[in-house]
Amino acid sequence: MTGHAAPRFSVRLATTQQDLEAAQRLRYRVFVQELGGGGDLVDHAAELERDRFDPFFDHLVLTDHTRNEVVGVYRVMRADQARSAGQFYSEEEYDLSRLLGSGRRVLELGRSCLHPNYRGGMAMYHLWTGLAKYIRAHDIEVLFGVASFHGTDVEELAEPLSLLHHRHLAPENLRVRAQPGAFQRMDLIEEDALDRRRAMVKVPSLIKAYLRLGGFVGEGAFIDHAFNTTDVCLILDTASMNERQARLYQGADA
Repeated sequence: MTGHAAPRFSVRLATTQQDLEAAQRLRYRVFVQELGGGGDLVDHAAELERDRFDPFFDHLVLTDHTRNEVVGVYRVMRADQARSAGQFYSEEEYDLSRLLGSGRRVLELGRSCLHPNYRGGMAMYHLWTGLAKYIRAHDIEVLFGVASFHGTDVEELAEPLSLLHHRHLAPENLRVRAQPGAFQRMDLIEEDALDRRRAMVKVPSLIKAYLRLGGFVGEGAFIDHAFNTTDVCLILDTASMNERQARLYQGADA
């Protein structure tokens, strides 16, 4: 951000096609250009990353008004929206029956990303504060969604995947499981053989952030060759967050 005015952020729901395309353009920069992902509906000519679920999600957009640019996005799907779509996005990868049968009000999170110039600063805090307002408005109890490691070489990811399995596996009543035809076991290294500090360094920052808030992972990983990622399913029960964690997640106005 050197040489520019300090960013002035706002978070709101996308309400127009222009808003949605701004979100999809940022997603293209991150998921396609940066991480090597793809998909049947990706528009390379217009540089838009999109899929069939986009019309059913709400899209939170973080705008830096000093540059009039969308610099962060989150897409979120409630249960009523999933019914309209025919399923949650995560059901492509995970059996959610245990979570969806819990009777809790759930919200699926996905496609979270920031422009490279805004990582490590206050942008994610503002995006999460906007998300927290949405969660309160809809009285959401459990958050879930897939989060990714870059790459599909499971041997390279054996340490962090094993750490997540041994130390952060979701309780049984919320423990989703990778779909049988694509189940990749995560307990690749015995817990007593793990260098836990080294393994945690290899965990992506977004996943670490949810773990700090008290989040868990489902059982098994999913290898997403289209996106060049190895996915885990994160679950966060808002009732289990302590007061300090809740303030961090909900923002200063909570």
